[in-house]
Amino acid sequence: AAPAGAVAFGVKHTEGVSVEVACQGRGEDGSAASSGTRWPLDKGTVLRFSMSRASTEVNDNKVTVSFYAEGGQPINQAGVFLTGIGISLDVDADRDGVVENNNPNKASWTWGPEGHGAILLVSCDKESP
Repeated sequence: AAPAGAVAFGVKHTEGVSVEVACQGRGEDGSAASSGTRWPLDKGTVLRFSMSRASTEVNDNKVTVSFYAEGGQPINQAGVFLTGIGISLDVDADRDGVVENNNPNKASWTWGPEGHGAILLVSCDKESP
C-alpha cells in the first residue's frame, strides 16, 4: 500500500495508541515506534498498533504513517482513526441486586447465603440443528 518510490516510513500516533514495528530478520520482538524514527520499507515488515483502554469519544485516537523517498524526502501520508471499545463481563458479585464493574469480589466465589461472586447459568444444549 506504500506509494511508488517510497523506501522508508515513519509513524506518529496519539497517546492512547501503542505502536510496534517488527522488521523481517530481526525476530518478532518489535520496536516501540517513536516520533522521528524511520524504518526501511522492506517486505515482511509489520506495523502493529493497539489500544489498552476504551476511548472517550469516537475516533479520538490516530496513527499516521509517513512515506519517504531515497534521500529522505516525504512522499505521502496515510492515516487511521481509532476508537477503542471497552468490553467487560460485569456481574452482581456481592448479590445485592446491583451490577458493578469494579467489585473486589468479582474474581472469586464463595458458597452460601453470606457468599459472594457471580452465579452463572449457561445453556449448552442444542436448541436448533
